Amino acid sequence: MKIQITVKNFNFFYGKFQALRDINFEIPERQITAIIGPSGCGKSTFIRSFNRMNDLIASVSTNGEIILDGENILELDPVTLRKKIGMVFQRPNPFPKSIYENVAYGPRAHGIKNKNQLDEIVEKSLKDSFLWDEVNKDLNKSGLSLSGGQQQRLCIARALAVEPEIILMDEPASALDPIATLKIEELMQELKQNYTIVIVTHNMQQAARASDYTAFFNMLPDRAGYLVEHDFTQKIFTNPKEKLTEDYVSGRFG
Repeated sequence: MKIQITVKNFNFFYGKFQALRDINFEIPERQITAIIGPSGCGKSTFIRSFNRMNDLIASVSTNGEIILDGENILELDPVTLRKKIGMVFQRPNPFPKSIYENVAYGPRAHGIKNKNQLDEIVEKSLKDSFLWDEVNKDLNKSGLSLSGGQQQRLCIARALAVEPEIILMDEPASALDPIATLKIEELMQELKQNYTIVIVTHNMQQAARASDYTAFFNMLPDRAGYLVEHDFTQKIFTNPKEKLTEDYVSGRFG
């Protein structure tokens, strides 16, 4: 199986505080990798490093490498990088624009102006996010008028519209009801046919159901996050190498 992202000796700092220590990690192409672990162990910080979202925070510094397509993403232009790596956040955050303009925003920003081309991108992205049948007659309606689950799928459509290689999802279903959560999980299974997906989740059942690989992060005594174990999801949940992993996935701590 092709490895799409390789993390080598990665360290992350907020000022003098070290949030992540010596992370070594591989993410396979077109699979779903779940990141689990207790609050504060650096899961969100870790995946936001993949598309340099953390660059927006003052005093952040890193060392080590995150290799994508043979290049260290820590040295790439962030705008170019974010076209390759899309992000879906914990709470749906549609723009205060129409459904159509939410999806067309990224392609427009990258220079696509042709109306027919934009129409095709919007339709394909909404179909790929399982939303087209619900909204195709109301594309001029505000994205903010949709339900929470629909808004999250709209945000996924917005990410897909710029044709990324990788989709990062930071607890994408934590604010949704069980039915909307199931739709997001079903959508992820479809998307992995064409995209690599990395999801942060606190929901052990979701990680077990939805992912192919799982990585368990924990905190050292100085509160730096570190990788305890990374393996096939089935192995992490049924026969992990580390006692700490077993205790966490079984609910004995965390």
